[in-house]
Amino acid sequence: MTTNTGSRALVAGVLAAIGASVCCVGPLVLLALGIGGTWVASLTAMEPYRPFFIGLTLLFLGLAFRRLYLVPLACTPGTPCADARTRQRQRRMFWLVVVLLAGLIAVPWLAPLFY
Repeated sequence: MTTNTGSRALVAGVLAAIGASVCCVGPLVLLALGIGGTWVASLTAMEPYRPFFIGLTLLFLGLAFRRLYLVPLACTPGTPCADARTRQRQRRMFWLVVVLLAGLIAVPWLAPLFY
C-alpha cells in the first residue's frame, strides 16, 4: 500500500460528507448569499440519502484512520513517506478534516439556529 491510499480515503470521506450535507448546506448557503425563493425548498431532495452518505463518510474516515495509525508504514529510506514530519502533517490534516466533516454532518441540527 502506498501513502496515496490514506489520501484517497480522506478525499472520499470529504466527498461523502458533502453529499450527506448537500440537502441542508445548499439552501443555507443560498440564503446567506441573499438568494431565495420557493425553489430553494426543493433542494432537500437528497435528504433520504443522508444516512447512506454519512455511513460512507464514516467508512472512508475509518480507512484513512487505519492507514495513518494502525497499519505499519513500509517506505524505503530517503523517500518522502519515510520522513516523520510527513506522517505528522498527514495526521494533523486528518484531524482537521474530521472536525470540518463533523461540522458538515451536524448542519441539519445546527441550521435551525441560523434561520
